[in-house]
Amino acid sequence: MGDRNGDRMRIGELARRVGVSARSLRYYEQRGLLHSRRDANGYRRYDAESVERVGRIRELLAMGLGTDDIRELLPCAQGGPGLIPCTLSTGALERQMAQLDAEMAELARRRAALTAYAQVMQRRRAQDEALATMALRSA
Repeated sequence: MGDRNGDRMRIGELARRVGVSARSLRYYEQRGLLHSRRDANGYRRYDAESVERVGRIRELLAMGLGTDDIRELLPCAQGGPGLIPCTLSTGALERQMAQLDAEMAELARRRAALTAYAQVMQRRRAQDEALATMALRSA
């Protein structure tokens, strides 16, 4: 949707086109992920490439990357889905996968501890029920 400023759109239009709030777009801009120009009246104006850029930001956020990593990766995130192989993309993805592996290992450890605890509780309950049954029989 062009206007007298060429292919630039205001924040509300970009928000509608990409399906995020204007607040999110301002946050992306604050974090250095998205750039706008200001009109004489101070309104933000975004270029047509911002639509794809916001899509990439959302894709990377959905993968669990933080805004600092995304800021580094955006130069590798051009021209379609996925990342262009570059040193930044390889390193950031490997770090993210290593972090996920560590989190999954920690979750598995915690699950095993909870399972063991639940088993102890079940054995204790069975022992208590057996003692209660014996006490009722002997009474």
